[in-house]
Amino acid sequence: MNKEAIIEKINDFLIDEFEVDGDDIQSDANLKITLGLDSLDYVDLVVSIESNFGVKLVEADFVGIDTFQDFYDLIENKLKAKA
Repeated sequence: MNKEAIIEKINDFLIDEFEVDGDDIQSDANLKITLGLDSLDYVDLVVSIESNFGVKLVEADFVGIDTFQDFYDLIENKLKAKA
């Protein structure tokens, strides 16, 4: 899966799951603020990403993940490591 496909799949999921406007999802926007994430939302996010992408995420993976771009890069790197 190429980077554009990863981003599209993540964005589609976020729009559906968190009812965010697609225009609000910008690569440099703050993930937590834009999505209004609380701790339970993070759990939902992790479980859904793990099942949709077949990757394993741990709490330490989210250290330094502030923007959507950071999140896209995390998932892309997890997929590359899995391949």
